[in-house]
Parts: sequence; structure tokens; C-alpha cells
Amino acid sequence: MDLANSSHFPGNQSDVSSVFTRRALPWLYLAACAAGLPLNGAAAWIFFRVPSDSALVVYLKNMAVADLLMLATFPFRVAVDLGVGGWRLRALTCRYTSVLFYASMYVGILLMGLISLERYVKIVGPTRCRCRCRCRGHFLRDPGAARVLAALAWGLLAACALPNAALTRRPADEESSRHCVRLKTPLGVQWHRASTFFSVALFWLTLLVLAFSYWSIARRICRSYRRVRRDGAGVGRKSNRGILCLLAVFFVCFVPYHVCRVPYTLSQMPVSGFGRDRRFLLFQAKEATLFLSAANVCLDPVIYFLMCRKFRESLLARLSRRDPGTAIVVAGAPSVSDI
Repeated sequence: MDLANSSHFPGNQSDVSSVFTRRALPWLYLAACAAGLPLNGAAAWIFFRVPSDSALVVYLKNMAVADLLMLATFPFRVAVDLGVGGWRLRALTCRYTSVLFYASMYVGILLMGLISLERYVKIVGPTRCRCRCRCRGHFLRDPGAARVLAALAWGLLAACALPNAALTRRPADEESSRHCVRLKTPLGVQWHRASTFFSVALFWLTLLVLAFSYWSIARRICRSYRRVRRDGAGVGRKSNRGILCLLAVFFVCFVPYHVCRVPYTLSQMPVSGFGRDRRFLLFQAKEATLFLSAANVCLDPVIYFLMCRKFRESLLARLSRRDPGTAIVVAGAPSVSDI
């Protein structure tokens, strides 16, 4: 699958009978859905009772929406891989749910990049600016600007992904639905290829942004360890938890897929020079790492808990059956990673 279920490209007929992709992966996706649905459902139930009075909360709420949309596509993937629903369900998956899966995934990736910039401005920005009050009011930390940037992220990926659905309109039947590319118009094939490379480029750009932001944050925190006393070091450790969690999710879930994605995309070109066996291995690696990307829906609630103080206190208050508003009022001053 790749914005349009590229696991069904011509030349991959042997892939269809793969034990891994047709036996193991459906159950892995089912397990991810079973774990992710209650986690993200609870996260959304709590999160959307937290006021959107900071850029971080706005970005994290949008991540929660993206995760829920991605989760909604898992049952279709499982049903198709298990052979349930026939060719009509396969055609539906090619045209719509695969598109939604990838659009949601890349929205989540872009939001992680925006979060890294917001953290950079919060932690490192004030030391780079003569007027601290202006730095604190930086547009990247403004909730209104965050809503605009999040809307732009959704709009960009919608503009990239929706034509893949609109241009997958050729008549479907038992045979053509097995290969999503056969349902595409000639323009749809070209758009699919271009949108794939565009999405991969967005990922690598986001990776550079994360690397710059968190390298700068790490340097800032290390300097703080040398200047502050024991209480200040504790604040640094709180910051590290949320930052390291987001980095771990990003690198574990998304980097392996995009490392495999580049050679796999090249192997699908008409004159690629890749042998059939090599294409088969690349397909298996791509599908396995794609599952890691999908599994981020189970890990993102941990990011919400560690990075957002209001989310954490609201959750703990509900677990202990206390008034969440009281918990937030009596809490101490936020650390550099909390809002």
C-alpha cells in the first residue's frame, strides 16, 4: 500500500500469496487496532476537554484526530488481507481507505515537525533573542497561528491525496481490483507517483527539522545542567521525557519505512533494473516497516501524556475521580516541556 495500495502493482503476483503479508500482517493490524482504539478513544475523550490555549495542545489534538482517522482504515485493511468482502471491498480500499491511511500518517508526521519547532522556540528561542517578551509571543507558540498551520498541514495533504481517490475511477471487477494501479486513469498513475515522491520528501524535510530542533534543545538543556541547581536539573529531566518519547516514536515508526520506501519506489519503475526476487524482498520489507508506521497510533497517547501537563493532570484527575480543574489549579509551575 502506498497512497493507493501499491502492494498490488503488476509484477507482484507472487507477493499476493506471501505468508507474511497475507497471514501475519492482518493479525498484527488487528492487534494494533484493538490496542489503539481504546487508547486513542480515551485520549480524545480527555483531550477535547482540555482548552486549546497553547500551540502544543492544538498540535497534539490534531495528532489525535489523525490517529483516529488512521485507525478507521485498519478494519478495511484486515478484511481485504483476509479475503473478506470480495472485489468490491478491495476496490473501496484502493479508492478511499488507503488514501485516508497515508494522508493521516503524513499529517501526523508534519505535526511532529511543528511540535519540534514549537519546542525549539519555547526552550531555545528566548536565549537567541534580545527581547524575551517578543520571543515568548513568537507566532509558532500562538494558538491561533497553530490552528492555521495545522489547517495548512491538513489542506496540503488533502490536496496531495484526494486526486488519488478521484483518479482511481476506472471500472472495477474481480481481476482489476487485485491491482489498484489498474483502477487508475493514466493521469492517476502519474499523480500517484508524483504524490508518493512528494510525501517522502515531506518526511525527510520533517526529519531535518526534528534533528535541528532537538539537537539545539539538547544543547540548551545540557548547558542548563551546568548552571542550575538540583531543582533546575529536575526540570531538565522532565523536558527530556517528552522530547525523547516523541523522537523515539518518530524514528522507530517512520524512519524504517521511508528508508525502504525509496528503493521500493525505484523498483516499481518500468525500467528499474531490479530483479523479481529483489522486488519481492523490497515489498516484504516495505510492508513490515509500514506496519511500524501504523503502530504509531498505539504510541502517540504516551506522547500526549508526557508532553502535555494539562492532558496528564486531567487524565490522573479522572482516574482518581477528582475534579480535573482542581488538579490543574493546584499544580506547580510547568516545566520546559509542559503546557
